[in-house]
Amino acid sequence: MTSLSVNVNKIAVLRNSRGGTEPDVVQAASACLDAGAHGITVHPRPDARHIRAADVHALAELTATRGVEFNLEGNPFAPPREGYPGFIALCEAVRPAQATLVPDGDDQLTSDHGFDFLRDADRLRPLVRQLHDLGCRVSLFADAWDPLRSAGIEHAAHIGADRVELYTGPYADAFHRGEQASMLERFAGIARRAQGVGLGVNAGHDLSQDNLGAFLAAVPDVLEVSIGHALISEALHDGLAKTVRGYLAILDRTTKKSSA
Repeated sequence: MTSLSVNVNKIAVLRNSRGGTEPDVVQAASACLDAGAHGITVHPRPDARHIRAADVHALAELTATRGVEFNLEGNPFAPPREGYPGFIALCEAVRPAQATLVPDGDDQLTSDHGFDFLRDADRLRPLVRQLHDLGCRVSLFADAWDPLRSAGIEHAAHIGADRVELYTGPYADAFHRGEQASMLERFAGIARRAQGVGLGVNAGHDLSQDNLGAFLAAVPDVLEVSIGHALISEALHDGLAKTVRGYLAILDRTTKKSSA
């Protein structure tokens, strides 16, 4: 069964908009885990627009206590600054189960592209080795929709990565337009290529209860989906527990169909 890792960045956005401690990020993450989520994801950014370094430490303690995976995302090339020690330093401090490297810039509203593995290989290789030494599984953010960037996805294995996370924003946009068929075919082909060289496949970005089932039915053997924005948005209407259980039901149905 595909694992669900809930991204709680948006809880921190709401907290930071008012100051103070409410809503509490750890309490929200606990509610997701109580409902059956398999892990927690956060993506701390250097400008601390949502998740802060203190949140990373608190969530690492929570996930360790609960015996679930903690997935820490970030740009390993972003320099440290006040309040942000740097991605590798955070990983060294909390030892997440998975470190997902993402090539986003400070001025990006959200992550919107994967690595160019041919261009970035030499810079990524020592960082992957360093994260492995810390005991982290390493996943690299990857494009499936862009033929130029996805052409080098096999190089993620040569760099030493354990997994790639397919950036699913373009799929979500195509699904919204009712034009997902060709996009799903492209994602499935890229997933098979990655798996063919020994890479595990994760997926994330703009996945929702509306589009997740079709994605998992078409793209083989996805190990983990990381979902935040849609899940938290849906939870405003239905509550965190009901929403998390809704996603888990989709994962369960998809698993049963693929094994039938």
